[in-house]
Amino acid sequence: MDKTQSTRIIGKNRQGFALMVTLSVLSVIIALTMVLLSYFEEVRQDAGETKALIQADIYYSDISSIFQRFKDKKTLFSVLYRTALPLQTPDGRFSLMLSCAPLSKGVNINWLGMESNSGKEALQSVAQELFDVLAQDYNIEDAGRLQEMLYEEIGGNKAFIFKEQSRLHQKKGIISYQQFAEIVSRYQFEVDDPEIGLVPWKKYFSFSPKSEKIDAEYSSPELLAYLFDMDLSTIQEWTSAIERDTLENFVQANGGDYAQRKSILAGKDFLDETECTVSYALLEEQYRFSFEYRQGEAKHFEFYGKQ
Repeated sequence: MDKTQSTRIIGKNRQGFALMVTLSVLSVIIALTMVLLSYFEEVRQDAGETKALIQADIYYSDISSIFQRFKDKKTLFSVLYRTALPLQTPDGRFSLMLSCAPLSKGVNINWLGMESNSGKEALQSVAQELFDVLAQDYNIEDAGRLQEMLYEEIGGNKAFIFKEQSRLHQKKGIISYQQFAEIVSRYQFEVDDPEIGLVPWKKYFSFSPKSEKIDAEYSSPELLAYLFDMDLSTIQEWTSAIERDTLENFVQANGGDYAQRKSILAGKDFLDETECTVSYALLEEQYRFSFEYRQGEAKHFEFYGKQ
């Protein structure tokens, strides 16, 4: 496939996209495009749910395989974090959208359980302060009970938690947003708190049990405004810019205190923990699946079916 043809497949936004990628990343994207589109002819006659699941599994395997072969993952994912990758056949009958986001772009919810962990008090303090702010801002009716239920999953050393009763003692932490959402649902059912559904948890917290840093370059504007005590609209201008300065320079130039939070930020380090979502169309039907890519391994494939 020549460069002109591959650029046409990538879509109308190719010019803005090309400005952001190196030639090495572009070569991987071309390879990814070729692999994904090669399966189109095999499924165009049968787009049922079962066939769509099989196709999703094929895409999952091939995308993760290409990720595995690409050594400079920092370069690759720095592109995918900012720009979703659209793929489409020339006749328009098949399309796919790949988007990725760092798993550690928020305050790790598991830090709430680090109060008695030597050397981790700063992490627990950040998580506790943020939890308290959200509880107040969104009028959570019984924040203490919600936090108790979270400790039961996190396996914190609070006196009211018995390790033999803690399901998290077996799970080793809250490992996904879905697990966290189930806890919130149980809390809502128990307390009958109508406000809990309004809290935008994913804008502030992440759910990777081992992460001890925040990949703040890709955090939500709301979290950045909170961490650095800055105006939200100013942060939004920076996050939406195609070309932008580093977060550290931006914060310092706009009166924020980057040094105060530096110990919990990834900075220039690449955290190899990613969540990717793939949306694809087959014969006018839309399907979606997601998976995680951590330390060179694809995990936690989840198929959402017809959208």
